[in-house]
Parts: sequence; structure tokens; C-alpha cells
Amino acid sequence: MPRAPHSPGPFTLSRRDWLRIGVPAALGFSAPPAGAKPAGPAAGFGRAKSVVVVFTSGGQSQLDTWDPKPHAPEEVRGTFRSIQTANPELRVCEHLPRMAALADRYAIVRSMTHDDLDHGSACYLALTGQFYPRKSSNPPPRPTDFPALGAVVKRLRPAVAFPHTAVHVNGPLLAPIEVAPGQYGGFLGRGYEPAELGNVTDTDRLVESLNLPADVPAERLQARHDLLARLDPGTRADPLARKAFELVNAPQVRAALDLDREPEKLRDRYGRHRSGQACLMARRLVEAGVPWVTVFFNHGIRGQDDHPDDTDAYGWDTHNDIFDSLRTHLLPRFDASVSTFLEDLRARGLLDTTLVVVMGEFGRAPRVAREKNFAGSSPGRKHWGACYSVLLAGAGVTPGALVGKSDRIAAYPQSDPTAPGDLAATMFHALGVPPDAHYTDANDRPYRAVTGHPISRLFG
Repeated sequence: MPRAPHSPGPFTLSRRDWLRIGVPAALGFSAPPAGAKPAGPAAGFGRAKSVVVVFTSGGQSQLDTWDPKPHAPEEVRGTFRSIQTANPELRVCEHLPRMAALADRYAIVRSMTHDDLDHGSACYLALTGQFYPRKSSNPPPRPTDFPALGAVVKRLRPAVAFPHTAVHVNGPLLAPIEVAPGQYGGFLGRGYEPAELGNVTDTDRLVESLNLPADVPAERLQARHDLLARLDPGTRADPLARKAFELVNAPQVRAALDLDREPEKLRDRYGRHRSGQACLMARRLVEAGVPWVTVFFNHGIRGQDDHPDDTDAYGWDTHNDIFDSLRTHLLPRFDASVSTFLEDLRARGLLDTTLVVVMGEFGRAPRVAREKNFAGSSPGRKHWGACYSVLLAGAGVTPGALVGKSDRIAAYPQSDPTAPGDLAATMFHALGVPPDAHYTDANDRPYRAVTGHPISRLFG
């Protein structure tokens, strides 16, 4: 298996070092030769106004979605058939007919790889682009964690048109019952945490929670805010107090979160469930000008153990009963919601400036087997980080592009091994953030924004 790159972590230069050698040299830049013409931006750079990550929590099986192996033995290919798409080199699972019909609008990377095999640390890797200090573990969130990618975007390029730079929808992510690390501000502090929206299907409670009490008009709220600032000058600099004030005081926030403004038929197309309405909320946030949106398609990686009759509770951690879980609960909703999301973005002219990334923390094992330590009576697939797939669309991504190949059983990359850090760099690339960008923490220590390199083959 190709070895995943190690996170370089923070630079070790002191402030004096930075002043002595200069920022350009510290970042690896050198002066161009005399008379040399400056290179133009790489393809796709800065094409995105927004990035939307649809996170398939729990580990979506590559073999049963984007990389089926119809000629492999049954214990590898599983029980599902595959559909030939308009792309002669791409087949997808038979339970993704709507996504199969859109195969000329997205690209697939089939050679994602890393060596972290537990949900907590692997989710941390996916959501921050950084390896957790102890791989294959399930740690709680800590203030010393690396910040979520949306928090880094807020540190580097805070939104102008909207009070929130990053929003997490349908969270927090549970892995499996505890909150997973990697979703928060980490060492940047709570002021950089993405705004968190939970279950958006309860629109009345969601919007009402942002409304002012009847006896508190906007003018009085502003007066109270100014009085508090005079009594406690630190309030103006308190990012949490400022965030709370902006949340209730900005009419565009309340408008963006009001799903009842959408046509009933469109809400039905997305699906009247947590996953579908979360995708619809993402589209509204993109329209409102939010640069970074993470949709946790499943708010838990494995809620089916405790709630087998509640499809909202299902995650992609399908150790046993994988084919029943996918056929009955996971794939139909995913197919409808994500295809509608892509179609809706395109119809509104938003896909050209929105990068959509569908990914999980890893994939599933090539061989189907029953696991004694997990609920369920039929076989499933274990965790597998050595090879898995992600989908990307919009913002200059070449429609129909295929990057990388897996071997004959989708166990290891056969070409173009791609690390999570490279995927993070690709998302930042689309937003116009170069891979050598850095940010500093509260103590002025510099950190690389991403650890990898953009996947150039995705862009024409």
C-alpha cells in the first residue's frame, strides 16, 4: 500500500527567524530569474466562491458505489449489480440510477488512500486534512486539535457577504455516540468554529430560535449590545459574543435558514428527511454567500444499532447487514438527495462557482464477511483506508474525469495514490488559497494551511 504522507505540523521558525529570512523565503518562494514572465494561475484556481462537503459519515463502500468490480468473485463484488454510465470507463452501483444519469457532470477519484482505520481519528483527518497524533483511535475533541478546514478558511479569508464563513449542517457528527474530533476551531479558538446547524427538518424551531422576542426590537438589541460593550470593553473583542449578536441581528441569516421559503415539490425532491433537507440547506447557504459548508449526510456513523427502524439514524459503518442497509436505507436517499443538489445548483447557475465534494473518512474492505462483534445477521465489510473513492463536481472540475485506478478488487491504488491532504489542498485551490499558504495561531506560530498538493488532473 502506498504510504500516506506524514503531516508536517507547525513550522519551527521563531518570529526572529521569519524577520531574518523573510516570509517569501520561509514559504519556499525564490525570486524569478531576470526577465522571466510570471506563471499564470493553475487550472481551476480560484474558480469556487463556495465549497460544499457532503460527508458520508462512517465510510461509504467504494465497491458498492463508485468503483464496483463486476468481474470479481462474489465475496468481493457483493450482491449488487452495476450500471454502465455514459462514460465508458465508469460503472456505478445499480442503486444509484439518478447519479448514474449525471455521470457527465462529476468526476471520481478512485485512488484515495491513507492508513488510519478508526472513525474518530479518520474523521479528524478528513475534516482537518491533518493526521491525528495517534492513528486508529477515537479521541474526543480537544482545544489543542488542528482546526476544521472551515475554521482555517475563516482564519485566512473570512466571509464578507455573510456573518458566517463556515457552517456545519446536520451535526454534530457522532462517532459512534460521542462527538467526533475535527469539527471545531481547535487551537485557533472557539471564535473560529463553524456555525453549527443540527436537524434542519424542524424549520419552525430553527427559524424561531433566531427571532428576537416581541419586546426586543432590533434598535433595542443594538442598544443593549452597545451598553454591554461600554460596561465590558472586552465584549467587542469576544468572538463568541460577536458571533451570537450577528446570528440574531442579521436578517440574511434568518432568511437563508428558512426552508419554508422553498417550493414544496423541490423539498420533496430533496427528500423530507434530515439528509435531504440538509442538502437543500447547503444550497441556500451557497446562495447566501457562505464560502464553506459541510453537510453531515448522516449525523452518526452507526445509529442503526440502537434505532434499526429509523432511516435517519443510519450511517455508512456497515460491518454487518451491509447490502440490506445500503439497499433499504442509505443508497436510495443518497441517490435522490445528492442528484437533486447537483441539478439544483446547475439550474440556478451556481455549480460553476461551487465545488461539491462527496467523501467519507475511508472506504470498506474488499471481502465481504460476517463480524461477530457487531450487530446484524448477514455479512458486511470492515473499515478500509487503503483505497476508496470520492466524488467532485463544479468550479472547474472536468465533468466525467476519472483520477486514479484501483486494483482488481478495489483494495489498493493501481495508479495516482491520493492522500486526504491532497484533497484538502484541492478544495483550497478551488477557493483560490495556494497550497503554500499559512496561518498563525494565537501565539503567532505559523502553520501550513494544507499538507498536500491539489489534484491537478481534475481540472481541464
